[in-house]
Amino acid sequence: MHPKPNALPWLLLSALTIVLDQLTKWWALTALQPPGMPHVVIPGFLNWNLAFNTGAAFSFLAQSNGWQRWFFVVLAVAITAAMVVWLTRTARREWRTALPLSLVIGGALGNLIDRLHASQVTDFIQVYYHEWYYPTFNVADCGITVGAVLLILFGLRSTSAK
Repeated sequence: MHPKPNALPWLLLSALTIVLDQLTKWWALTALQPPGMPHVVIPGFLNWNLAFNTGAAFSFLAQSNGWQRWFFVVLAVAITAAMVVWLTRTARREWRTALPLSLVIGGALGNLIDRLHASQVTDFIQVYYHEWYYPTFNVADCGITVGAVLLILFGLRSTSAK
């Protein structure tokens, strides 16, 4: 009996997410100087605005004295490892699991590269409306967020179908 092919080939999507994330961060670092100066893309809604985050989402723990870098490195490695194991146990055709896991893995590793290289994450996408500004983010954050939302939505859908 042959084992069913697992979902590890979906890691190609993770690799694509990492490449896109790193290329856009390189572009932001070279094109959006100085940091903190908005470059209007869609007036009243979207700017490119170079920023750096030593913390996590919404600058959580950004004001700590440096220990958070290694905490987030270990967390990213642990979560990525768990999700890769999950992919090994997922059938390749189970795209509703493999797609979101691959996006989260790619996003986590994209930000991990920044933390290891520069001790901070490069952000540059700024969404706002009038005086309200969402925290600046990057392509890796999009992968993590979209992947997590899809995992929840697909999980809810499969449990409601039973």
